[in-house]
Amino acid sequence: MMNPSGYPGEAVPLQGRYDGFSGQPGGPAVVQYTTVNTSSEPPKDHIIWSLCCFIYANPLCLGLAALIFSIKARDRKVAGDLEGARHYASTARCLNIVATVLFSITILIVMIVIIVVAVQVQRM
Repeated sequence: MMNPSGYPGEAVPLQGRYDGFSGQPGGPAVVQYTTVNTSSEPPKDHIIWSLCCFIYANPLCLGLAALIFSIKARDRKVAGDLEGARHYASTARCLNIVATVLFSITILIVMIVIIVVAVQVQRM
């Protein structure tokens, strides 16, 4: 919210008569405005990432859990509960990270095993 002069944080004297120094009885009172900018940007629900984890990388059903929390985050966002939406979105993001890391490690291990087996077969 801006003060009457249009500049944030500027001291603006109150209307009245001026008989002396600032701060003295009868002198102009100085009011200082402080503005606080809060982010009203709605939280991300990570639903696309959750869908990908559910369809492609679903170790220990973490993709399904992430998808459920993403849907709950979207519902809370639509209902106007941004704090609840942030909580559910944060949980969905953590579950997506864990599912993605586990899937990546599994793929890496499978690739290493296939290469090792192929090398062993070549030696025989």
